[in-house]
Amino acid sequence: MVKICAISKKSGMIGGGYSNRTRATKFNPTGRVRKYPNLQKKKIFVPELNKSINIEVSTRGMRTIKKNGIYKTLLKAGLVKAK
Repeated sequence: MVKICAISKKSGMIGGGYSNRTRATKFNPTGRVRKYPNLQKKKIFVPELNKSINIEVSTRGMRTIKKNGIYKTLLKAGLVKAK
């Protein structure tokens, strides 16, 4: 299962690297680490459609929903069709 936010389309990224001390002295790689967004499974009621929708959304996406409203945000993300 791909870990991607339904609203903001955030996905994992590769982090890690070298500390500045290591860069200055010798080659000693610290390894690569995959970092994932903070995804939450949410069941959200949409009053305009009069039904609930299950989505996997990041915490940043939840803030977007709170700011703009659920129906407008889902329309912009392409998860629901205009009525």
